[in-house]
Amino acid sequence: MQRFFKYFAALLFLAVVSTISCQAQGEISLEDLFVQYKYAPARLHSFRWMKDGRHYTMLQDNRIMKYDIVREGEGETLLDGNALDTAVFEGRIAAYRFSDDESKLLLTTGVEHIYRRSTRANYYVYNRKEGILTPVTGGEKIRYCTLSPDASKVAYVYDNNLYYLDLKTGSRVQITHDGKHNAIINGASDWVYEEEFGITRTFEWSPDGKYIAYIRFDESKVPEFTMMEYHDQVYPKYVTFKYPKVGESNSVVSVHLFGLEGGRHRTLVAKDSTYEYIPRIKWTPDSKQLCVFEMNRHQNLLNLFLYSTSGVRKHLLTETSPYYVDIHDHLRFLRDGSGFIWTSDRDGYNHIYLMDMRGKVLRQLTKGVHPVERVYGMDEKREEIYYQVAAVHGLDRYVAKVNIRTGKSAMIQQQNGDNQGSFTSTFDYYIYTYSNMNTPPVYKLMTRTGEIVRELEDNSRLNRMVQHLPHSPVRLTQVPGADGTPLNAALVYPFDFDSTKQYPLLMYVYGGPGIQMVKNRYSSFGNYWWYQMLANEGYMIAVVDNRGTGGRGSHFTKMTYMQLGKYEVEDQIAAAKFFGMKSYIDAERIGIWGWSYGGYMSSLAILKGNDVFKMAMAVAPVTNWKWYDSIYTERYMRTEKENPEGYHDNSPVYFADRLRGKFLIVHGLADDNVHFQNTAEMTKQLIAANKPYETLFYPNRNHGIYGDNARIHLFSKLTDFIHKNL
Repeated sequence: MQRFFKYFAALLFLAVVSTISCQAQGEISLEDLFVQYKYAPARLHSFRWMKDGRHYTMLQDNRIMKYDIVREGEGETLLDGNALDTAVFEGRIAAYRFSDDESKLLLTTGVEHIYRRSTRANYYVYNRKEGILTPVTGGEKIRYCTLSPDASKVAYVYDNNLYYLDLKTGSRVQITHDGKHNAIINGASDWVYEEEFGITRTFEWSPDGKYIAYIRFDESKVPEFTMMEYHDQVYPKYVTFKYPKVGESNSVVSVHLFGLEGGRHRTLVAKDSTYEYIPRIKWTPDSKQLCVFEMNRHQNLLNLFLYSTSGVRKHLLTETSPYYVDIHDHLRFLRDGSGFIWTSDRDGYNHIYLMDMRGKVLRQLTKGVHPVERVYGMDEKREEIYYQVAAVHGLDRYVAKVNIRTGKSAMIQQQNGDNQGSFTSTFDYYIYTYSNMNTPPVYKLMTRTGEIVRELEDNSRLNRMVQHLPHSPVRLTQVPGADGTPLNAALVYPFDFDSTKQYPLLMYVYGGPGIQMVKNRYSSFGNYWWYQMLANEGYMIAVVDNRGTGGRGSHFTKMTYMQLGKYEVEDQIAAAKFFGMKSYIDAERIGIWGWSYGGYMSSLAILKGNDVFKMAMAVAPVTNWKWYDSIYTERYMRTEKENPEGYHDNSPVYFADRLRGKFLIVHGLADDNVHFQNTAEMTKQLIAANKPYETLFYPNRNHGIYGDNARIHLFSKLTDFIHKNL
């Protein structure tokens, strides 16, 4: 351990004594950052591979363009959104998707966001052969429009009911009839599933197109939460929705099957006491069975069951954990019906397993201390799985492949930094995306054997733009946590750094379970150029990934179970003390800030670390876990009744009397995720303790606080607060 820290101390020293040679020839402004977004890197917009494995499409200037992988050219216009009949099609193409046979395009326009992931929009089906554009509805905005596998029908959700439109006959079939606002939802998720299980559409076409399976949510007994919006009316608008907080009733979920032939309904999974959640459903390739994920409320037991279309149930797999089981989308059934691919952290690190159809492990395909982050796909012809793995203490990401039958693996891309792959259906080509902490993403088209076909985007425009801006490269290192555990850290030194001077330190934190801010990826912790602006003004910036964050195995991530906030804040305090001992950092001028979980962390840090932090800024913080949602909080903390000490000892509201430094707390009044209730209760306790604080509220703004100058308004305040208090 001593040698380990000597090594990283040496790296830290080298970073300190290195001098940035470029001369200041410009400056960074808040307007550049948060109005014009001048330094945002270019990305590939709406990129999609085509089925033949030789072409790809992109949305450019309201046109869907087709390009040949091998032959470079201007591309072919598959559909010009500007030329569509304005009497039928209104607005620009926001998104598009091909049918399985690519004979039709499903177009999305007029998107309205409901919550973080959920939307409603107008949808159109474009028949490429006939050149006919068909609106799915008569103008009503609908949700999650999805073409059937044979492209003859399109299913969607409207007013919490499930429908499908027959594109050949024009007939519309209403599958469910009991949908009701704040009561029954068919084919779409409720708020908490959307936020915590990451799903919005909860219906699936069978591969043969004969069935639609869907999850039904009965949220009638879920308590309601009301927010107010202000729209220049005499009374504010009350927005009421179902939100299950810790220990409260969740939606009662069940799984149903609709047969298009004959219009028959069948209940596959009725609510009983054996499960609480159904976070996923997935068809087998032969359309004969539906795989249903069934999970208990503590989320430490996951069962996978196969249900035949006649309703016969068969157990497939059980996954357990002394902490909690992570839900993922890595399940892949082999087309020959012999088994499936699964990922699990059962040996301490997330790895890929080949299983038979009885849930027995046939082969562990990946091993070691480098956890699998993503499964990109499976090439069954060559019997290979392509995936991404975390390496170098979780800092780097590599692209690799493994043979299903032999277990032999090989790295495909392993430059120091963040390597990603997006593969064609034939796995002959892929888009290789590379960045590192200081290099914007570069997108290259590659062959499976590693040859570069062409560069699609190198962000040279951004590189030229910032070439003469004064900036300091982000440095990666490690610092000791409260128990001596090496923690990954990212540092930005003041421009024209002078080791004989002392600088104020601003720490940024997120710190939540399984989430990493410190990665060798461009702007991994966000706001890269805002931190450069602060560094140019003489501040040092530090980001530390405490225990409980991701990329380093389940022991490191899940050790915070039942004690969210305790070890994480202890590590942030220990890191601040470590930095404060450096001769070039003023230990009397250390501040911390964060957003969401990071707002929770910064609040707790200035209270429990009141002798370390001079100031803190908390945006949209949780201040007591009992006010947050059931799925997230109970996954890590169980209920307050089961874990009263864990809730009390790690909730900022109970430590308001410890405040000594300057504290800014910010919240959107229309935050449907972390409710303004958290900030109201926190400030109430600060008042009771007679502690001064500053607040900033954003009417009609959600958890992201954006739109109509909200972002520049916020960061202007944050910047000013830093100047005044550090």
